[in-house]
Amino acid sequence: MSIRVVVGAQWGDEGKGKIVDLLSKEADYVVRYQGGANAGHTLEFDGKKIVLHLIPSGIFNGDATCVIGNGVVIDPLALLEEIEEVEALGGNLEDRLKISSAAHVILPYHQLLDQVKEERRGDDAIGTTGRGIGPAYVSKVSRVGIRMSDLFHPRQLRQKVTSNIADINDALEHVYKHDAIEAEPIVEELLAAADALCPYITNTSALLHEAIENGEEILLEGAQGSLLDVDHGTYPFVTSSCPTAGGACTGSGIPPTAIDKVMGISKAYCTRVGNGPFPTELQDDAGKQLREAGQEFGATTGRPRRCGWVDLVALKYAVRVNGINELTLTKLDILDDFEEIKLCTSYVVDGEQTDVFPVDLPDIEELEPRYTTMPGWQQSLEECESMEDLPAEAIEYLDFIQEYLNVDLTILSKGPDRSETIVI
Repeated sequence: MSIRVVVGAQWGDEGKGKIVDLLSKEADYVVRYQGGANAGHTLEFDGKKIVLHLIPSGIFNGDATCVIGNGVVIDPLALLEEIEEVEALGGNLEDRLKISSAAHVILPYHQLLDQVKEERRGDDAIGTTGRGIGPAYVSKVSRVGIRMSDLFHPRQLRQKVTSNIADINDALEHVYKHDAIEAEPIVEELLAAADALCPYITNTSALLHEAIENGEEILLEGAQGSLLDVDHGTYPFVTSSCPTAGGACTGSGIPPTAIDKVMGISKAYCTRVGNGPFPTELQDDAGKQLREAGQEFGATTGRPRRCGWVDLVALKYAVRVNGINELTLTKLDILDDFEEIKLCTSYVVDGEQTDVFPVDLPDIEELEPRYTTMPGWQQSLEECESMEDLPAEAIEYLDFIQEYLNVDLTILSKGPDRSETIVI
């Protein structure tokens, strides 16, 4: 038995979906443990392509039970659309998709609040997707959230939604100068979705505890990345949940003592979507080349991603915070055409050099990255099937990363398709 957590080691978009899809063939359970439909995990296989936002990325490879854990916030309508997309591509959801009864629901008023708050922030906007993720988590911690279990109880559900909207309308009208919204259309839409979703809803914590007792293989899938963690990321430019390995426990009900592997996923370079600090960001031709070669546009929003060289200082921080003991490097092929490649190995902060990632925002804004420059390999990796097939310059690049982080590489990705992978 093994229980493995797969975490993003950067600012998200590292290619976790592809790796979870690859690993899921040997898994009995694949569990999404946090986030919402603001995350897009792109899968490519057998000439097909799909972007999953809520359903775990293990749905197409093998026959693992796919669990949406209690730490996820769920837009019911988005989930129903995704179920249809998965079934249209041949994904089998019957008896395989399980939704935690304790997961919270995103409602239209969460999306509206998300959008009006971002608009009100103006130039200080966080850069959210506007999909209601943050406000849904606010409802959760304020103890006024709607949970998936509430879909089984229409009368109480109507009372809760109506009460919430009365408070929200007060804020909309008097703070945000926005028109009030009506409760009944939201309730009716929710009840209609409940008919289709209730068969999937169950006590997933009990299900996973039984799986642990039976010695089954469990894969825990995070969304976003470690540097977007609400506690450990570049606050306030973070997501509203905990993508780090600790979030896997609270977002699934699996105890930390049961987890024995934490796999960090990193690109061979670095990207970020939305606002916030990004020490190695490139504004020159190299950054443009990375964006175009890597097709760096958000899977959920389509927004162009900010691009830069790999930041080993930030990666080492992610290794420590998560307890990463396996490393997967994705998009290695995007560096094929570079004559030279840079790796950030330290920062200069207030005139002093450091290899410690500063989590407080002022330091991050004032730091200067210092780089180690290595020669590029300037040839395609398409035909490389093992580490031994890689150009000497690529091996040197990978060895440098492993030595700096003191973590072994276990998987290399050199293309978007499931088959374009080297397992070490």
